[in-house]
Amino acid sequence: MTKELAIVGASGHGKVVADIAEQLGFTIKFYDDAYPNKTTIGHWSILGPTSDLIAFNHKNVELINNAVVAIGNNDIRFQKIKQLQENGFNLITLIHPSAVVSQYASIENGSVVFPRAVINAFARIGLGAIINTGSIVEHDCIVGDYAHISPNASLSGGVEVGSKCWIGVGSQVKQLVKIGDNTIIGAGSTVLSDIPSDVTAVGSPAKVI
Repeated sequence: MTKELAIVGASGHGKVVADIAEQLGFTIKFYDDAYPNKTTIGHWSILGPTSDLIAFNHKNVELINNAVVAIGNNDIRFQKIKQLQENGFNLITLIHPSAVVSQYASIENGSVVFPRAVINAFARIGLGAIINTGSIVEHDCIVGDYAHISPNASLSGGVEVGSKCWIGVGSQVKQLVKIGDNTIIGAGSTVLSDIPSDVTAVGSPAKVI
């Protein structure tokens, strides 16, 4: 039986999420709030805005319970996931077949683990997080809800990343470092000490700007 998956968010990020979902056996149905100004993404059709997806389910016109939000912006992803949860959708966790995920790691619903990512033993990934291509989340790390670990970023053992954090592409975070909520770590930074919430830090070693 074919599994249908609603993907909310039709962008470049959405393309990769859809590719992962298809490899896992899902049939894709895209929804994006830019509709009807935007009606396609790659070879996929966009069927309507998020409100249509919710309305269809309420009317049992087109019942799709499984959904994932494919939006890179952490705040918007949070808003859309909350909207879907409030309307009874089943948030799916997608893990690319090439990713390496320890049997002792835990990943909350609505998260996506991209190609060649590694999540090691006893790491915990929150709700609606993005573990992007080639990133490494080492043992005992905690990645908060709606956080985004960008491509080729590395978290050493025991790192704690707060909710809605953005860890930039190619960044490295030293073991046992804590990064607060809503913080951005700039691309290519090296984080050697704790970083507070609600700031941007860049450089090697990373400093708050």
